[in-house]
Amino acid sequence: MISPTQAQTPQVRKRLFLGLLAASLVIVGLLVFTVWYLIYHPITLFHQVVLIGVVSLIILAILLVGFGLGGIVLTIWLAQTIKPLQPLMRVAIATLFPFAIGLGRIFKIDVDKIKYSFIEVNNELVRTSPIHLRPEQILLLAPHCLQETSCSHKVTHDINNCRRCGKCAISSLLEIRDRYGVRVGVATGGTLARKHVKEYRPKAIVAIACERDLASGIQDCSPIPVLGVLNERPFGPCFNTRVSADGVGKAIEFFLQGKSDRKGEGESS
Repeated sequence: MISPTQAQTPQVRKRLFLGLLAASLVIVGLLVFTVWYLIYHPITLFHQVVLIGVVSLIILAILLVGFGLGGIVLTIWLAQTIKPLQPLMRVAIATLFPFAIGLGRIFKIDVDKIKYSFIEVNNELVRTSPIHLRPEQILLLAPHCLQETSCSHKVTHDINNCRRCGKCAISSLLEIRDRYGVRVGVATGGTLARKHVKEYRPKAIVAIACERDLASGIQDCSPIPVLGVLNERPFGPCFNTRVSADGVGKAIEFFLQGKSDRKGEGESS
């Protein structure tokens, strides 16, 4: 089942999040202007000095975040990474993301729609910077809800418990692991996902989850590049979910830069 957010065009999804980021920056700027105005109507000289100091710091922060936002737009527009601006781009997203979510709620924009837009922007940014990695440097993170609920062979702590019956997506993930040689971790939530990241120390992550978990996970893992793959929820959230094995494979192949195809051909011959 395709959610309303998945039915939109990629261009609209990216513009939504970038537009909210820009609006958030404008609002913060207006707040600074208000404080600056108060400087000229101070109660005491001490208040004036404090306000000037606060405004100066906020203006500096706005400039840095503004350069970061500009870097995001240019990176997507040029389809080419701008390395000097990457730290500022991460700061811009981390700083303005809560404001974007808040604005979305004010204007009654579905939060999942905003987070899906963020995931699209993140994936686009990651894909502008080709990374050549070995399979063992890539971690495939999957949610436990991909497993058939009635299955007694739980895979949360060891995915090899799967009997590969084909009733759920876990068997497909094992096939992907065997084909590409990447590491796989199944998590019940953010805590276990962070444990997998700490244990495997990957150079890149392919993460499968819903909008909420992907958005938070991508931010938690920064600066590790993460390609997000949304799961499908034909029975509702967190229950017998599915995922496109093709989408997961393409994300892994991006990080391998073609090595996966040769590996796959070698195994099949």
